[in-house]
Amino acid sequence: MKEKVRSRIDALRPLLKDPEPEVRIAAAEAIETLEKVCSVEDILATLKTGNMGARIGAIYALGEIGGERVLPALVYCARRSEVDIRSAAAAVLGRLALPAALPVLGELLDDEHPAVQGRAIAALRNFSVTPDILDKLRLFLSARDGVLEAEAAMTLAELRDLYSLSQIHALLTSHHPATRVAAATALSRMPL
Repeated sequence: MKEKVRSRIDALRPLLKDPEPEVRIAAAEAIETLEKVCSVEDILATLKTGNMGARIGAIYALGEIGGERVLPALVYCARRSEVDIRSAAAAVLGRLALPAALPVLGELLDDEHPAVQGRAIAALRNFSVTPDILDKLRLFLSARDGVLEAEAAMTLAELRDLYSLSQIHALLTSHHPATRVAAATALSRMPL
């Protein structure tokens, strides 16, 4: 497939010098689209064969490409056994904010590793969440680890969840400075 894509790109290159501006624009856009197809193939190969750093880089590269076509690979990564891979996938899924990613992020809230949970909590700021996910998020307000409750406070504020207002208010007295900062910021972002 890569050869077919390269062949099409080569056929389009002369149009970049066409006297008509709309032809040049169309050719440039077509080349960009085709280059992304090649990029996705290369990135998927890196996900399969690269070392940990390369695989994490590949996950973030998929996020730069974006769109529905990268979703299956990111969902696969979100369900891998490696904590770093799941964590990176959660962050990228949040940035892309594709509605189909919501159930996977909801699953990651139940992950055994707090780093993955924290990334999933933060990722949900970009979604319209279900009542079940809101309930899960509210549970993190009592985490008392200095990270998860801070992420939950910020996410619930972004989601404008007035139901959690009193719990966020209580976090102002946490012994974790990061939690107090998040609670103060969250209170300022909540609707009045």
